Formats: sequence, structure tokens, C-alpha cells
Amino acid sequence: MASEIKKYITTDELKKHDKPEDLWISIQGKVYNVSNFVKDHPGGSYPLLSLAGQEVTDAFVAFHPASTWKSLHKFFTGYYLKDYHVSEVSKDYRKLVHEFSKMGLFDKKGHLGFVTLVLIATLFATIFYGVLFCEGVLVHLISGCLVGIMWIQCGLIGHDAGHYTIMPSSGLNKFVFFLTANCLSGVSIGWWKWNHNAHHIACNSLEYDPDVQYVPFLVVSSKFFNSLTSHFYEKTLKFDSLSRIFVRYQHWTFYPVMCSARLIMVVQSQIMMLTKKNVSRGGKEFLGLIVFWSWYSLLVSCLPNWGERIMFILASLLVTGFQQVQFSLNHFASSVYVGKPIGNDWFVKQTSGTLDISCPYWMDWIHGGTQFQIEHHLFPRLPRCHFRKISPFVKELCRKHNLQYNCTSFLKANELVIRTLRKAALEARDLTQAKNLVWEAVYTHG
Repeated sequence: MASEIKKYITTDELKKHDKPEDLWISIQGKVYNVSNFVKDHPGGSYPLLSLAGQEVTDAFVAFHPASTWKSLHKFFTGYYLKDYHVSEVSKDYRKLVHEFSKMGLFDKKGHLGFVTLVLIATLFATIFYGVLFCEGVLVHLISGCLVGIMWIQCGLIGHDAGHYTIMPSSGLNKFVFFLTANCLSGVSIGWWKWNHNAHHIACNSLEYDPDVQYVPFLVVSSKFFNSLTSHFYEKTLKFDSLSRIFVRYQHWTFYPVMCSARLIMVVQSQIMMLTKKNVSRGGKEFLGLIVFWSWYSLLVSCLPNWGERIMFILASLLVTGFQQVQFSLNHFASSVYVGKPIGNDWFVKQTSGTLDISCPYWMDWIHGGTQFQIEHHLFPRLPRCHFRKISPFVKELCRKHNLQYNCTSFLKANELVIRTLRKAALEARDLTQAKNLVWEAVYTHG
């Protein structure tokens, strides 16, 4: 029987299929039509839309277990990529994924999930006891701080549950995700998935990564001065007079903004859940948010006066600000770029746009895996208990291919971020001064 004659298309031809209704991608040189799968994609539509018309093997390998390969055949177009090529970095990266899989690292989750849940339950009970059964400003202040610590731990375990199954079953995993995100933190799961997957796919793309789009409050690059288009928010990020006012002093306002970032995140996630069709609006989401606002409002209302209520709210937000600062340290001082993410340049883009925080082993519970951000971005399905173990492999691969492995102390990372923000702030001041000079030149002679 004669062998089937393969049909080929070029990379340039593949690029033409980059619309939602005509969306093709290539995985290991085979071309797939996923147009009808965009809305049903478990990771949301945004990752597929961001990588449309590209060779995306590295991104696919990073986010999907081996079992997923079996479901690809139904999307196969019959075409192969004529100029399919694998870089030496990608070859080594895929080997690492394969080796970690053989070692069983993606399946060995440790006991972090159970320990964190016990800690969260203990904090929750202590907070209620402190507010309802104890008197004194100091006790209520400590209770507010404990709320912030609980939110940090909820964010960490919710983040883990969103990336891989931390519990014995997928059903229990979904419940933990729902409990820690919706019920205890007031954050929409659908919004989180939409936002966080976009961040991973387009790490530090000024146009595609929502985690570097803080206009008008903060900008990490003067490229925002050109009013870039946010493909995540589907709008132009206008760098107007209000933005210039904020950005001129952003190296001073960075920490206050980070302390209020959680409140912004809660409000934003709930608005998007109500208004965006690609964010889940399930009854369970609403139920979880009702639970959150019920217990938090009850605690605040049970405090004796408005002074203590405001203190309690501010304390919870200020403590949670540590986590928001941590997330910013991992990316704000790293390399940024304008344009679409590249699905087959995974290792290079993730390492260049991410920063690790060096700390001793005993501080891992504070950072919750976020200190190994490079490792997490390269292997998002890997449980965080293995990050220290695989870090030497990642460093060696960076050395082999002459790539920078960005790692520094927590204090130094803060310094780098402030320096980055200050540089953009001074450039914004120069831009404002230039505009004023032009105005004066035009209107000098009336």
C-alpha cells in the first residue's frame, strides 16, 4: 500500500490563520485547526488567541500533560509545517520536561496543600475569636493583620490549585479552589484563570500581559507613553494628563498602590465576571462571593467603632500588599517587549521576563513558591515543593545557552523595581516638560 503523501504549508501561510473564526496552530510541525475549540478551551480563549497562527510546541508542552496529546488528532488539518525547526534551547527544554515527568515530579505534590489548609482554618478561627470574643484595639489590629496573612495563604494555595491538582481528586481540588478564591478571598475563579493564563502565555508583553498593565497608576516602560493597545482589556491604554501626574511620582507611590492592589483586583474580577462573556458567570461563583462579603462584612460590623473598622480593613490590605509587591518584583524590573507572545520561544521569553528571589529554605513558606518564579513559569504544572530541586537544572541550561538567570535578594529586587519605576517617572517628567515648551513656543506670540 502506497504511503500517504504529506501536504505542507509554510510559516507565513500559517500566520494567515490567526482569527477566532480561522485559528490554526502548529505542534511539533503538525498543523491543527482549533477554531471550534476556542470557546471550550479549559485555559480560556485568550491563550489560543494570543498564539494564533504560530508554532506553539513549547507552550503546549509547558501547560499540558502527556495524556492531552491523545486528543489532538481530531483537530489535525492534514497539513505539516514545511519549515518546522526546533532550536537547541527548545530541544533541551523539552528534554527537561520529559526527564521531570519520568522522575514523577509532576505527580508528587507533597503535603503543602493539607498543611496550608490547616493553617488557613486556624487563622480563620483565630480571626473570628479575636473580633467577636476579645476586646482591645491591639487584638483587633492583630486580627486584621491575620486576615491579610490568611488572604496571602489563600492566594498561594488557590494559585497552586489553578495550575495542577493539589488534592487527591479533581473534584476536591475544584472545591479547594472555590473555597480559597471565591469564599475566603472574594476573587472570581473565572477571572483569575483568564488573567493568570494570559500572564503566563505573554509574560512581560506590554500589549498582551495584564500583569504589567497598571496604567494610569504605574508604567514599567516609557513605551507606554505611546498609548499602547491592551489586547487583554481590548482597549487603548491612554497615556493622558492624568497618567502623567501619577507616573511622575510612581517610584514614591509604588508601595501604596500595591497595598490597594488586592482591593482593585477584587472589584475588577467581579466587574469582569458580570460583564465579560468569556469569564464564568456560574451560580457557584456568585454564591462564593456572597459568602465572602457576608463573613467579612460581619467581622467589620462587629467592631466597636468606625475607627477600629477602618483600622481593621487597612491592616488586612496592608499585610496582603506584601504578596502584591512580591508578584511585582518577579517581573517589573525584568525585560519587556511590545508585540504578540511567541509560543516556540518559551524558554528564552520566560527567563528574560522573570526574576527569582533568593532566600533560605526556612523562608519558603513566606514566599510560597513565588521566589522561584523562573522555574514556575517554565514548568507551570510542577508542584512548588520541587522548585528548589529543579533550580540547578534550569541554571545549567541557562549557562549552556548563554542566557541570563535573574536571581537576587528581596531587598535588591525592591531596589531594581524602584529604579525601573524612577527611570520611567523621570522620562514622563521630561515628556511633560517638552509638551509645555512646545505649548509656549506656539502661543508665545499670541
